[in-house]
Amino acid sequence: MAISYISTRGAAPELSFSDALLTGLAVDGGLYCPDEVPTLGELDAGAPYAEIASAVMWPYVEGSIAREAFDDAVQGAYATFRHPDVVPLIQIEDNHYLLDLAKGPTLAFKDIALQLVGRLLDHELSARSEQVTVLGATSGDTGSAAIEALQNRANVKAVILHPEGRVSDVQRRQMTTVDAPNIRNVAIDGTFDDCQDLVKAAFNDEALRAEFGLAAVNSINWARVMAQIVYYVTTTLRLGGPVSFSVPTGNFGNVLSASYAKRMGAPIEQLIVASNRNDVLTRFFETGSLSAQSVEPSLSPSMDIQVSSNFERALWEASGRDGTATTELLQEFRATGDVPVDAEWVEQLRSQFDAGRLDDDATLAEIARVKEESGVVIDPHTAVGVHVGRRLRRDPSVPLVTLATADPAKFPDAVEKATGERPPLPGFLSELHERTEHYVTAGNSLDAVANQLRSF
Repeated sequence: MAISYISTRGAAPELSFSDALLTGLAVDGGLYCPDEVPTLGELDAGAPYAEIASAVMWPYVEGSIAREAFDDAVQGAYATFRHPDVVPLIQIEDNHYLLDLAKGPTLAFKDIALQLVGRLLDHELSARSEQVTVLGATSGDTGSAAIEALQNRANVKAVILHPEGRVSDVQRRQMTTVDAPNIRNVAIDGTFDDCQDLVKAAFNDEALRAEFGLAAVNSINWARVMAQIVYYVTTTLRLGGPVSFSVPTGNFGNVLSASYAKRMGAPIEQLIVASNRNDVLTRFFETGSLSAQSVEPSLSPSMDIQVSSNFERALWEASGRDGTATTELLQEFRATGDVPVDAEWVEQLRSQFDAGRLDDDATLAEIARVKEESGVVIDPHTAVGVHVGRRLRRDPSVPLVTLATADPAKFPDAVEKATGERPPLPGFLSELHERTEHYVTAGNSLDAVANQLRSF
């Protein structure tokens, strides 16, 4: 029987995979989740990544897309990566590995999901003879990955919001130097949380949503979470047993995918949530309260977040899938910025995740330490994950895998400050700083975003 998708707020209709893919945010403001979590079947550890990916994800899409078309989309997505393993493992110390997620076309882990999501969107829209406008917010990497996946696709326009002055120069240019007729970049006068709020406000405006046929590629879209499950499964297959993961995260989507992989049967021992100075997630696990503070710019800007949208899915699961209680909690959080969470929910989540933080000075020290001891250069986000993982791992006999979420060349200033050497961009991006940028600026309001949509 095909899996259906239900909203975390409990007041939106159940949808098929394809409808959830095109809808993104539920009409009640919630996030779609599968009504059941399938069990992993028999998998061949030596099979190519794309073959394992198709097998892991198929139960989530069965009944919506023909198997041959889905397999073709998966094969096409991972053919764009620059390593035969797609996500290679790199050992950096005894029983500690990096999972290199930055071999895709934009040098960040977002490519792994978005190269597939772009193809699935295009397939479904072609089948329906429909067009959509993707509206997305980025803290740095989602935007370029979405643009790379969607540029020049006939059935999709994409408007991507980024916080002006709060992404790295490389991150911004990877978005703004793409000159495609169906892409518009908008720099918003605000933080990533502001950009994310504007996207959600647009989706919650029924008239605006209908006028432009809005669709989402942020991690509010279940397909993003689904595609990220795969590399946790392939890693446990490669290492042949239980594995602990340390995941640098701001929006909680990446580590949430790991929790679904564990529920599917992947032998995952420990999940570690690694935060930078914007430590809303770590504070939750320490205090049992959701408490938003002001966003502080850091050396790891993709994690500069105080409202982790994907944490809603985890809260909903911890509540026993109580949409009403989840809605009430999150409405109070958005109204007050500080809300205690039911003790049973907190204990449920603490049983699944450990959490820690790292400030900028220690991040630089960690980049330098890893380079000196292993010869491997890592970016600031990965450094947060490496340090927090080493500090919080419970069993040194279990392999620890830290997710390397971006190429160090995306954050050359921080890496140079830490190591004295500036990491070069790969050859295919060597002229990035000479390319012409294309973007517009807009105020921090829904009206300003609506005007950009209309003028586009």
